[in-house]
Amino acid sequence: MDASPLSTYLDFLEKDILAFQRDAETGAAVFYPRVIAPRTGAALTWHHSAGLGTVHATTVVHPQQGEPYNVALIDLDEGFRMMSRVEDIAPTAVRIGMRVRFRTHRPGGDEPPIPVFFPAEAGA
Repeated sequence: MDASPLSTYLDFLEKDILAFQRDAETGAAVFYPRVIAPRTGAALTWHHSAGLGTVHATTVVHPQQGEPYNVALIDLDEGFRMMSRVEDIAPTAVRIGMRVRFRTHRPGGDEPPIPVFFPAEAGA
């Protein structure tokens, strides 16, 4: 049996690759990983993102305990949007339109790796 789409996605993250799928009929980018393409029901193929994107929206979360952190919607250059966070910058300094670059965050323990972003200027 084939691995689940989520398992495949996490395997890519373990290798520091941000993966996404494309609809085999339309070529449209698909994210979050799925078994079949939304709208068309077509097969999906896996692709690697270059990891560059633009902040579409951002907010700062102020938890009761702990430091504030940002939550952002990132538009990846390949045509899909994902929710993540931008690190290496104050949460209030993240701006709509900011260019960002992907990296894998490994929380440790039983937690799976997660994609996060940092300002592209810092990594250029």
